[in-house]
Amino acid sequence: MKNAEELFNIIKENFSSSSIELKTDLPTEAIIIVPALEIDKITMFLKDSSELLFDSLVNLSGVDEIKAGLLSVYYHLESTSLKHKILLKVTTDRNKPEVVTVTEVWKSADWHEREAYDMFGIIFINHPDLRRILMPYDWDAGYPLRKDYENPEFYQGMKVPY
Repeated sequence: MKNAEELFNIIKENFSSSSIELKTDLPTEAIIIVPALEIDKITMFLKDSSELLFDSLVNLSGVDEIKAGLLSVYYHLESTSLKHKILLKVTTDRNKPEVVTVTEVWKSADWHEREAYDMFGIIFINHPDLRRILMPYDWDAGYPLRKDYENPEFYQGMKVPY
């Protein structure tokens, strides 16, 4: 079982030209921050490497970091056979929020990414079916989990009670 620092060193060694950072000074588990446009390559490596075998995407969630002007996506990964876990994070500009999809790595990312798209407006590049999953298909009143979201007064001409 490898710890976060060992996993970070393996990723950094194999993606030496990428900007990869290890954050251990947080009150949470260690986080490895990787580029949003390389998350697919890095996660494919984590899944396919015989010494890592990250076969399970446990969770993928969007987060609004409004003070920094960013949106983030967190990836909780696990190797069920080798018993190690890792937390990856990507950040993207909230005005042009683009992250490469990981649906080719784990099919389970499909609905997770659709939810992050629907609730935060994060565009997952190359996603096979990026469409709303929770909000109505014609929703155009913003992204409900963004911190600057304001509930609309009307939807399709009807007053929305809150």
